[in-house]
Amino acid sequence: MPLLVEGRRVRLPQSAGELVRAHPPLEERARLLRGQSVQQVGPQGLLYVQQRELAVTSPKDGSISILGSDDATTCHIVVLRHTGNGATCLTHCDGTDTKAEVPLIMNSIKSFSDYAQCGRLEVHLVGGFSDDRQLSQKLTHQLLSEFDKQDDDIHLVTLCVTELNDREENENHFPIIYGIAVNIKTAEIYRASFQDRGPEEELRAARALAGGPNLSTSPLAEPPHFVEHIRSTLMFLKKYPSPANILFPGNKALLYKKNEDGLWEKISSPGS
Repeated sequence: MPLLVEGRRVRLPQSAGELVRAHPPLEERARLLRGQSVQQVGPQGLLYVQQRELAVTSPKDGSISILGSDDATTCHIVVLRHTGNGATCLTHCDGTDTKAEVPLIMNSIKSFSDYAQCGRLEVHLVGGFSDDRQLSQKLTHQLLSEFDKQDDDIHLVTLCVTELNDREENENHFPIIYGIAVNIKTAEIYRASFQDRGPEEELRAARALAGGPNLSTSPLAEPPHFVEHIRSTLMFLKKYPSPANILFPGNKALLYKKNEDGLWEKISSPGS
């Protein structure tokens, strides 16, 4: 079944700019999102999603009410939501394996037992800019194409990517929006930045860094804290060159829960 905008099938391939010009409500939604001020999101109720991670929850979740991610330059942040049960998935895609990621996003929503109730699937794509290597443009095309290949009708509601998320300064290009959050209960999507990226921020960042060939796809466009983030991640890898053996004794998962203050708290591993 196709990717839809306003009930009509999206004609692919076409650029993000061509797509929104053909569908004025998409263009208006992108304009409104770009015009928002950035909200600082605190740790209460937040689950932060790093690069190459996926998180899914629903309004029935008593601990998590916000999913969010930032530091997206050429990366895209994808939100897929079912309007019936409110199940929401947020993913930070970097183009490593888009063909495999989109079915994972779809299946994460379908995993909820009440998925079959009335409602529709809505997708929101945000991120990227007009980078010299056209990595953003490639990722936009990959995501639109893969969602269009899925068996279900998917309604494209937000498209603020690549040239639609670009600003120019001193002949250099930068993203306008680096991060977004989604309120699970209200479905509101808004520009956001985050101080708390836990739990295990460095461990999770090390996993993403170790799995990729580049420190950055767009060094000039990175946010101010990027260098410190990479430095701390590299120091972590130096301290734990084999984290699987040291940090996961007996191959047991690290488990966390939100405490009464909304902060992450480590709990015992199963069977320990």
